[in-house]
Amino acid sequence: MNPFTYARPDSVDSALDELKAQPNARLIGGGTNLIDLMKENIEHPTRLVDVNRLPLGGISELPDGGLRLGATVTNAETAYNALVTARYPLLSETILAGASPQLRNMATNGGNLFQRTRCYYFYDTAMPCNKREPGSGCAAIGGYNRIHAILGTEGSENQPTACIATYPSDMAVALAALEAVVQVTGSNGERSIAFADFHRLPGNEPWRDNTLEPGEIVTSIDLPAKGFNQHHTYLKLRDRASYAFALVSVAVGLEMEGNSVTDARIALGGVAHKPWRKPEAEQLLIGREATPDNFRLVAENLLAGAKGYGHNTFKIDLAKRAIIRALGEAMRSKV
Repeated sequence: MNPFTYARPDSVDSALDELKAQPNARLIGGGTNLIDLMKENIEHPTRLVDVNRLPLGGISELPDGGLRLGATVTNAETAYNALVTARYPLLSETILAGASPQLRNMATNGGNLFQRTRCYYFYDTAMPCNKREPGSGCAAIGGYNRIHAILGTEGSENQPTACIATYPSDMAVALAALEAVVQVTGSNGERSIAFADFHRLPGNEPWRDNTLEPGEIVTSIDLPAKGFNQHHTYLKLRDRASYAFALVSVAVGLEMEGNSVTDARIALGGVAHKPWRKPEAEQLLIGREATPDNFRLVAENLLAGAKGYGHNTFKIDLAKRAIIRALGEAMRSKV
């Protein structure tokens, strides 16, 4: 591990000053991903800025009926919070499906958004990886790519900056379905980022995981009033029952009148460089009966354009079946 210095500011302004003073400074909350990356010689920050003393804790109600999740609140605190479990059980379920109790007790909400891919080749510094070393190539495309992306990778083989890595967070899949908003603060002031716009597809800059500007800090994650607490589910398909990342995951929230769907949200994990949503596919359910045939239409639309790279081609059919199953579970679920 490379040497670094450490700061523990007690205000957001002080933290911003620390980031501005050293361009290679990194924020650290629980450190559950960043420390691993430093140990593996992938991340090389010269200064760590601890956010845990910043006034960014707490979970509070918003005037519009939504909920504000402080950036430094741990994943465990969030998952078991009474307001979250009552009004946003989908979020609670996704958090509890991820990692382990020990990690959830350390990991913060803000830090969860910054998880980096678990692509084998990203972690192996002897292998080419455009995300780790731009322009070096993508070993996953022609290699063992069982866990890799099937959506949002158009033209990857022909791009010098190709990348088929997936984004690993469970929590973020629910936040995408719930249409959360990320609040950030930087030297240019405060701004709000719709969750759909926070993470990004690889495009020509696969090393950029999100749309945060240099020197910005996530202060909270805001949930809208609608929480789909009556009809929801999180289905996570993985190689073992615990402590494993998703091959495919599906977060579903429905509003129902009888057997008819009046609103629908569907987000996929484990299939792309970001949580995958396609609002036009969700619209196929609005005003229709909740039937397997209609669920199948949605699944086909959501996976339109999906591309396998050999070892991961099975994910295309797996994702379709998972969507149909998750929609059926959400239709029946009641709190």
